[in-house]
Amino acid sequence: MTDPNAIQPSELDQLPDRDPEETAEWQASLDAVTKAAGPHRAAYLMRRTLERAEGAGIALPKLLETDYVNSIPTSAEPAVPGDEALEQRITAWNRWNAAAMVTRGSKYGVGGHIATFASAAWLYETGFNHFFKGKEADGSGDQLYIQGHASPGIYARAFLDGRLNEEQLDNFRREAGGNGLPSYPHPRRLPWLWEFPTVSMGLGPLSAIYQARFNRYLANRGIKDTAGSHVWAFLGDGEMDEPESTAALALAAREELDNLTFVINCNLQRLDGPVRANFKIVQELEAQFRGAGWNVVKTLWGTAWDELFRLDTTGALVRRLRQVPDAQIQTYQTRDAAYIRQDFFGGDPALVEMAKLLSDDKILECFHLSRGGHEARKVFAAYKAAVEHKGAPTVILAQTVKGHTLGEGFASKNANHQMKKLSVDEFKNMRDLLELPIKDSDFVDGVVPYGHPGADSPEVRYLQERRAALGGPAPARRVHPVAPLPAPAEKAFASFDKGSGSQNVATTMAFVRLVKDLVRDKETGKRWVPIVPDEARTFGMESLFPSLGIYSPKGQTYEPVDRDQLMYYKEAKNGQILNEGITEAGSMADFIAASTSYATHGEAMIPFYIFYSMFGWQRTADQMWQLGDQLGRGFLVGATAGRTTLTGEGLQHADGHSPVIAATNPAALSYDPAFAYEVATIVKDGLRRMYGEAAPGEDQNVFYYLTVYNEPLPQPAKPSVAGVDEGIVKGLYRFNTAESAGITPPANAPRIQLLGSGTAIHWALKAQQLLAEEWDVAADVWSATSWSELRRDALEADEALLRGEERVPFVRQALQGAEGPVLAVSDYMRQVPDQIAQWVEQDWSSLGADGFGLSDTREAARRHFGVDAESIVVAALAQLARRGEVKAASVKEAREKYGL
Repeated sequence: MTDPNAIQPSELDQLPDRDPEETAEWQASLDAVTKAAGPHRAAYLMRRTLERAEGAGIALPKLLETDYVNSIPTSAEPAVPGDEALEQRITAWNRWNAAAMVTRGSKYGVGGHIATFASAAWLYETGFNHFFKGKEADGSGDQLYIQGHASPGIYARAFLDGRLNEEQLDNFRREAGGNGLPSYPHPRRLPWLWEFPTVSMGLGPLSAIYQARFNRYLANRGIKDTAGSHVWAFLGDGEMDEPESTAALALAAREELDNLTFVINCNLQRLDGPVRANFKIVQELEAQFRGAGWNVVKTLWGTAWDELFRLDTTGALVRRLRQVPDAQIQTYQTRDAAYIRQDFFGGDPALVEMAKLLSDDKILECFHLSRGGHEARKVFAAYKAAVEHKGAPTVILAQTVKGHTLGEGFASKNANHQMKKLSVDEFKNMRDLLELPIKDSDFVDGVVPYGHPGADSPEVRYLQERRAALGGPAPARRVHPVAPLPAPAEKAFASFDKGSGSQNVATTMAFVRLVKDLVRDKETGKRWVPIVPDEARTFGMESLFPSLGIYSPKGQTYEPVDRDQLMYYKEAKNGQILNEGITEAGSMADFIAASTSYATHGEAMIPFYIFYSMFGWQRTADQMWQLGDQLGRGFLVGATAGRTTLTGEGLQHADGHSPVIAATNPAALSYDPAFAYEVATIVKDGLRRMYGEAAPGEDQNVFYYLTVYNEPLPQPAKPSVAGVDEGIVKGLYRFNTAESAGITPPANAPRIQLLGSGTAIHWALKAQQLLAEEWDVAADVWSATSWSELRRDALEADEALLRGEERVPFVRQALQGAEGPVLAVSDYMRQVPDQIAQWVEQDWSSLGADGFGLSDTREAARRHFGVDAESIVVAALAQLARRGEVKAASVKEAREKYGL
């Protein structure tokens, strides 16, 4: 009989109940358990039932949060292969040397972090001994994203392994002398060791996801078998607050990236205090990752807790662990047994009785020391579960104590992230705890010694044998010698030299046409990686959809709505285009993975990422620095460039400053080409430099930033004079003179040099005509393809001069003998052309689009900013008037004539 008090099916449930009586029986059973055993028992049964359903593959909403206990019970933990005692001693040496390195460096005031590695030592050691595949075996090995603040521990292990010496450890954070170690993982500073820069928090997890995804991309396109590569990202629980840290979780689950594992060191502390003082970060992260579709493994408690869980026959202990906020768990770490008995156990009769069975030593062992992330067996079980799980990425939430083994002055203290050294007495206590054979007499003049068991010791032999079995040292970066990529056929580039005749072509379209030709190249075409953040149609790239395909590991499981059209939306498992949706950060992470494939996988790929220029450097400049740090190569293309070219879009789309930001990045070669043939020449030279035969002294580890415009205009032919290609690449060449433009200036006419970049050169060319026709002034027009490259060359000349070497900057060479003053103009703020002002011998002035953008027509916007042709004429006349070469009244007359 149906209980009238039982919970009834929701009226909102759209599924008809085929057996209401059976449903009522289940509900009545739940009511009975609740009444007889209490709501906690009922909740327990419901959770276990849901877990069973999930494990059986029954389609139910996932359980987002489980109890605050280990996912893998002690009884199910596999035995750890190898010698646990030796691994314990290796870890002890690494802990010691990491702390010694930072402490010894503290006398120089260079800083360093001790507490992070102290909490995470076993998370790394277990991986190095049993899981992380090196670069010397078949395939590419694993990719390791090391938590930046843990770098001293990685250096300490490399020292034990013989890859670093004491002098290098003593030069931690002191690189200027040439034999130092960078503070954090920096491939550009230590390229044989570090693969991935990670200390700009949030970028590591984002990049790791896209690296795992790119590994699959290479495999699905038949370029490299990456089945043996696994991506491991070591992260902090505080780091997960960065929006980039969780931005791509759904992508990883959606594409079933089971070649990816996040290991989050949940020491419950960030830089200033608790991560979630009044809440539980582990539970929050579990729900977030489970909701996104990840496999979650919680490794929270050490084996000392097994006795407590066996005594928990009522579930009171598990309930209490769910209730206690993180900051209180941190407090227990620093308090005595009496406090813990009172605060943790005292509020529940069942826990009071449990505590009576526990000694003070047992309570302190559990609450001070025993965490899952500090035990090799617990960590090994979690890692094994992660690599064996199929169909989804895994996150391991490993609970640790920040500052573990460093003594009472460090462990769980809010300030421990900023604490840079231990005293001699603290080191001696640490030595005793770790049972290291270091004598008091080894502390000479109060300086803590480094410790090493000897190159032929059992510890070092074991360490090296384990690494040999796993494919060589780790972490490690390898650039295997590969032949330069062959240059594409000259025809693809030369086709732009003749111009477009009367046809209007925007430089954005010119770039896309060039790429369409290059991806057809038999030798290198498959190595192009087009990346676009859901704006392919804006940039005229939809024609590439059916020919190249959009990458999807699922292929195309539907019939596209535009299948009957020529340029239909085609997804394919071996698709070449990475169309990322609306995520500039994700697209940049794609670009970084592709641009460093030459080192990660020994396969040179040629990525180009095309985006609204306003939403590139402004939004993701931190990733551009990451790209430079990681020695990436490729083409970033800022389309719809400039402050005045996007008619009607307005302030948020009007880019007047991306070249300024790009100029700050030493690895970025920033170009603002005006014409299609310039685009082709720059791309051709970029391919040579980054992927072909670089010239002596040229750094191949650079990337190119090209700004291209959406303003269709006739494209001129390349001038047939010497030095044009050199000038395009170096940043400046004379496009025409007044005479070569068909202008016959009067005898002794004043002359001015107009320098323009990008779309601004068209205003300069119109101004050239107005100056001649209406003011009897001769103007020569120069194309400044790269203000920043001109500046860098000039800076190098200045540096050479300090060394006693005579060298003339290229900009001065190019303008040598040019008559009259120089007026520079661009569609960017004046700061862009003003980069070269101090090296120009002629009188200098500039025009630019400073200030906020606005919505209007191109003509109105250019008049507003004072960069249109008429404004250039007035500025030129004013400059000549100051020199006494035209009448001052001419400036006023021109201003009134043009309505300025």
